[in-house]
Amino acid sequence: MKKFEYEVTKHPNKDFSNLVYFCSSEGECKLDQVPSDQTMVLTELCNARGSVGWELVQTIFGKDGIIMFWKREV
Repeated sequence: MKKFEYEVTKHPNKDFSNLVYFCSSEGECKLDQVPSDQTMVLTELCNARGSVGWELVQTIFGKDGIIMFWKREV
């Protein structure tokens, strides 16, 4: 049976000054409203974690930042 370890990381919104992930004060946004070049911040974070074996399980966006849930096989 496979075994996994998990990690939860917090990333305040100041870490994503180049990423617009809210388009309204209620947090509603359409994908076509987010410029593709601004997603590079998340891409780089995911690639860095993925290169050491972590797989992104879930991301929760909030007005103050994001929480990311990761897992990797042990």
